[in-house]
Amino acid sequence: MRRLSFILTMLCLMIIFSCESAQNSNSASSLPADASPAIETVAVGVQPGVQPKDRIQGDITSSRANAITAAIEKLTPAVVGINVTQIKEYVTRVPRGDWFFEHFFSGRRIQKEVKSMGSGFIISRDGFIVTNEHVVQDAVSLEIFLSDGRKFDAEIVGKDYITDIALLKIDGNDLPYCERGDSDDIIIGEWVIALGNPFGLFELGQKPTATVGVISASNLDFGKQGDDRVYQDMIQTDAAINPGNSGGAMANAVGQVVGVNAFIYTGGEYSQGSIGLGFAIPINRVKEVVEQLKNHGRVDRQFWTGLEVESLRPSVARYFGLRDTRGVIVTDVELNSPAHEAGFKVGDVITQFSGKPVQGTRDIWSVMDNIDARAGDDLDVVVIRQGRFLKLRLKLGRVRS
Repeated sequence: MRRLSFILTMLCLMIIFSCESAQNSNSASSLPADASPAIETVAVGVQPGVQPKDRIQGDITSSRANAITAAIEKLTPAVVGINVTQIKEYVTRVPRGDWFFEHFFSGRRIQKEVKSMGSGFIISRDGFIVTNEHVVQDAVSLEIFLSDGRKFDAEIVGKDYITDIALLKIDGNDLPYCERGDSDDIIIGEWVIALGNPFGLFELGQKPTATVGVISASNLDFGKQGDDRVYQDMIQTDAAINPGNSGGAMANAVGQVVGVNAFIYTGGEYSQGSIGLGFAIPINRVKEVVEQLKNHGRVDRQFWTGLEVESLRPSVARYFGLRDTRGVIVTDVELNSPAHEAGFKVGDVITQFSGKPVQGTRDIWSVMDNIDARAGDDLDVVVIRQGRFLKLRLKLGRVRS
């Protein structure tokens, strides 16, 4: 009896399971026609006929394009590599002790042809190119190569040693060119791209290389360097700038050039690579220099103030109630001159000139020299007048003919 009861129980369970399975099957077959593919797509993660690996690769490919890649694509045709042939002069030296060689061969000047390279970018359809002056210094021939494989001989329209800017020209029509932005409108931390020809890699791939970073700082004044160049209002970036990048474009994320790659800090005399301290000449300063180079072939540094000053003598300082002789006193203001329009008066004592303290007249000329002052520049000047400090703005005027 027990065995018969066990068999009947098992048969009942089998009948119950069979009914539930049939009911589930009927429910599934009653779903709408478009429901099954949707459930399948969600579960599997791909559309019918597309392998999961291919779908994932497609998603990655579509997401890699961004503002940076678009800016690089926009700028690449107008960034150029520059091959430079220079003539360098060397003075021979021989070991001391050999009278014959020391007498006849030591100290001879030998000229030697040297090859170098740099970067630049086209700024107009008719082939004007901006680069650094130190890239083309002492050049006897220049060859420009574009990313489309074309090569051109270039001539130097003008160059300015102090600002380290040069303007070149190639013969061409409807050439690609870079859009120039506004370096007064840059944002600390915004993305920037350095494009150029580091180590001559442009020639190997027939296109400029790009490095990406952010603007680390702006308006950095390095003043007059030991080689007499003046770097002011410089833009700092951590985008890698290496030898050969000089003269190339530094652009923002919308493809506008905001600076010209100029130099780097390497961290030591034996290091030559980038350590994330690169500097670019702001494009607004470049625009001013380029305009003068294009029109005159040089930068005009003559200016007019209509202001005459003298160093303070102790007797004069006592007369004006000053505690010491630091500063210079205004002795004459020419009528209708820039100084007159700025509000200077005879007897004003200048204590600061363009943000720098003034001890005597030599300091004013030193400031002018270090900021590369030119006609049209605005300079803030602090004066003492009747015991009060006043801030005046002096706009340097053009020399009257």
